[in-house]
Amino acid sequence: MRELQSQSPAFQQALRQSERLRIYLLLALLAFILVLRGTRTILAPTPDNISTLYMFLTLIGVLGTIEFVTLYKLGRAIRESKPMPKTFWFLNIFLEIALPAVSIASAASSVILSGYRPLANPSFLIYFLLLMLTILRLDPALSALCGFLAAGSYLAAAYHLGWRPFEQSTENSLYSPQKNVLTYGISLIVVGVTAAVVAREFRAQVEVALREAETRREMENLQHDLDVARSIQQSLLPRSMPQVSGWDIAAWNQPADQTGGDYYDWQPLPNGKFVTALADVTGHGIGPALLASVCRAYARTNFRNQESFLKAMEEINSAVAADVREGRFITFVAAIFGPDSSNVELLSAGHAPLFLYMLKQDRFDLMEANALPLGISDTFASDPPYCLELASGDLLLLATDGFFEWANAREERFGTERLGQTIRAARERSAAEIIASLHHEVLRFAGGTKQMDDLTAIVLKRV
Repeated sequence: MRELQSQSPAFQQALRQSERLRIYLLLALLAFILVLRGTRTILAPTPDNISTLYMFLTLIGVLGTIEFVTLYKLGRAIRESKPMPKTFWFLNIFLEIALPAVSIASAASSVILSGYRPLANPSFLIYFLLLMLTILRLDPALSALCGFLAAGSYLAAAYHLGWRPFEQSTENSLYSPQKNVLTYGISLIVVGVTAAVVAREFRAQVEVALREAETRREMENLQHDLDVARSIQQSLLPRSMPQVSGWDIAAWNQPADQTGGDYYDWQPLPNGKFVTALADVTGHGIGPALLASVCRAYARTNFRNQESFLKAMEEINSAVAADVREGRFITFVAAIFGPDSSNVELLSAGHAPLFLYMLKQDRFDLMEANALPLGISDTFASDPPYCLELASGDLLLLATDGFFEWANAREERFGTERLGQTIRAARERSAAEIIASLHHEVLRFAGGTKQMDDLTAIVLKRV
């Protein structure tokens, strides 16, 4: 017999548990046979019945001992998730199939003609119960093998009792002992093959159930990992924005998945100014989230150590280009501003459009990027940074495309025009309220469609 095994440890464990159930049922069957035989002997204590009872006690005692030992081994194998030795399977199968054969060969009644003794023994029915129980082994080949073994052992017991398959008989009926014994043997093969078909179907169902359970467990583990990654990524975002005289500053982020490829950040510079940055990594999920965290670390290091805005961006690009694979890049924009100053330096690596609203002119301008996204090339070729001068009430909005590319059910995008109208309508509000208004209007426009991209925004408002 081939060892019961599968590619999945969970399936092996299921096989062992199913085999344990089969042994429980078999022990219950043996107990029932013993009670039935004992009751018959008590009611009719003839020498034949008494000798048959002793024989049954011996057979059931031997087989029961083997089954209890196997049950003990199975219990330990289940607890330790280890396979069972082949020896136990061979011994178990041999003894189970041998039980009804020995019973038929040794417990035949002397009052029955020798040719009919293999047919008139109720022990033959035990074969069918044993073959049906092989279904619980979930091994089609084993069920079929047991059918052939049962047929062979039955024919051997019949031969022991005097049945001869090729012996000439005066009785040519289809119900003659010679023909019926052979028919009984064939029926055992048919039952074994039928059990094999059922066992195959049960095995397929168990495999499907285990695959579903394994998939569900993997999804739960993945969800846990994503929750951890999300908490780590969120912890990297600033808990508050800097308090800079003359400026109202706010920022906000909402990833499309548990983790996203957007981030925003700010840090003070050695010259007393501040830099705020926003990045958008292609895609969303764990990979872009990790790359966004790496980009944040590069930006923090280089903005502090480089005196030139362009030089800092060149170093950030070199570091990112060495890390990203082909097809990956990061759009990145940074703004440098200082307290009690209306000047803003703005440099964008592939992040566009940039939104500037001027209150006195009631004008909304869109600015393009100064350079290619980070990671596209090892060299950073850029136009000079924008030098903006913001009057009181003017504001600069840095936002990822998740806002203006969000589409409604009619596949219409929110667009930059609606974004501009939203900013104009909220121009008198604080920076945080402007972002909240923008998010609210985008949600209202989307009408319940799923968020497909990360949302990140920074508002610098001159006060």
